[in-house]
Amino acid sequence: MNISKETKIGELLETAPEKAEILMEAGMHCLGCPASQAETLEEACEVHGIDVEELLKQLNA
Repeated sequence: MNISKETKIGELLETAPEKAEILMEAGMHCLGCPASQAETLEEACEVHGIDVEELLKQLNA
């Protein structure tokens, strides 16, 4: 799966649940929140003050 800024958090966790650890380590501790499921990775990074490009590198490594 190629993860992009437009990838929804819910889709990412459904297809690659092992990536949750990377998101948690980056500071996204609300992965179970219903609102987060419809957010894009870019939107979630914006809310949490996380560099989306750096996170994408880690998620796609």
